[in-house]
This record gives sequence, C-alpha cells and structure tokens, in this order.
Amino acid sequence: MNGTLAYLVTAVGCLFGVAGLVVALVALRRSKQRPSAPPPVADPFRDHDADALRGDPRRLRPGDLVEIRQVTYAVRGSLHLTEGGWNWAEHLLDTADGTRRWLSVEEDPDLELVLWTAEPTATVTPGPTTVQFDGRWYRSDESGQARWTATGTTGLAPTGSVRYHDYLASAEARLSFEKYGDADWEVARGELLRRPEVMVYPQAGPEKMS
Repeated sequence: MNGTLAYLVTAVGCLFGVAGLVVALVALRRSKQRPSAPPPVADPFRDHDADALRGDPRRLRPGDLVEIRQVTYAVRGSLHLTEGGWNWAEHLLDTADGTRRWLSVEEDPDLELVLWTAEPTATVTPGPTTVQFDGRWYRSDESGQARWTATGTTGLAPTGSVRYHDYLASAEARLSFEKYGDADWEVARGELLRRPEVMVYPQAGPEKMS
C-alpha cells in the first residue's frame, strides 16, 4: 500500500469515527432532554382486577343479579345513605324461593361488604356498651343518624331518615339496630364478606344507560 492510499484510508476512518461520536452525543443529549411521562394516578384502594372479573359492587342497582357464596340474589331495591360527608349503600336482595337479605356496600376506606339477615323475633335493644344476642356478646362500634334515598322496591318511602347503632363481636360478626322514622328498632345479624365471595351480574336496561 503506497503512502497516498494509506493516508486516504486513515482519513476516512477518522471521519467515520468523528461522525459516530457526534451521533452518539446527540442521542445522549436528546435522551437527557426528553421528559419522562408522569405515572398514571390510581386509587390505591381499588381492586380493579377483581372489579373486572367479578363486577363492581359499588355500582349495584335494582335489577342486577349478585351471587354471594354460590347463592344467586336479585337486587330488588337500593338505599343510598348519607351522614355528613360520608355515604354508603344498602341493597335489598332476594332469591327465587323468597329468601331476603340486605347487602351493605361501604368504603372505609377499603371496600367493605356485609351480608345482613333480619332477626324479627329479637328482643334486645341498643344503647349499652355491650349486648348479648343468641349466646354471643357484641360491643358497641358506632351509632348515628343518616338520610336515605331509595330506588326500586325497598318497602320504604323514597326519602327519609334512619337512626342506627352497630355492634361487633369480631371482625366478621356484626349486629345492627336500625330505626326508620317512628317505627320500632329492627335487628339484623351481619357477616363480613370476602371480595371473592361476591360476583355481580349487571343487567341491561334504562337505568344502565349513560
């Protein structure tokens, strides 16, 4: 290889080397200047996977079906209650054979689902710090007065107020007293549900249209 040719090869190699360095520096600079996208804002207490797979209990309405512990209920009516800045819902459920339950749906702040069974023959009344019912002691948890708005069939007026007093025997066992208007206290026993025990089947209809 003569001197001229060697010089040309060396020059071309240097030129490509400088060009590559420039491209690398420009890419590095752009990567530093490119702003990173902010992470999406999400509710840390929402279980979106469970809602997608099992339906969202927060959106229950009259006409929906809900399966609880492998028993299918129809939602006959709903009460939407408010007390100060707090709100929750109670849904009247029944089965094909006429079995009736109430399902309460509340975020405190996690989603809490409680299945209630009325105890019409109970003679216990609220007020004491602890009460005994059916051989079990319950301790007072909270009490107050809320306003309700009813939809569907609930057996109640479209609006009104309710006094309540809730008791706990454990994290899963509840006892509730409710007094609607001038009526007597109504007693119900509650069971805390796990999210996988509840499957919601929304029904199409005018109420579901948006």
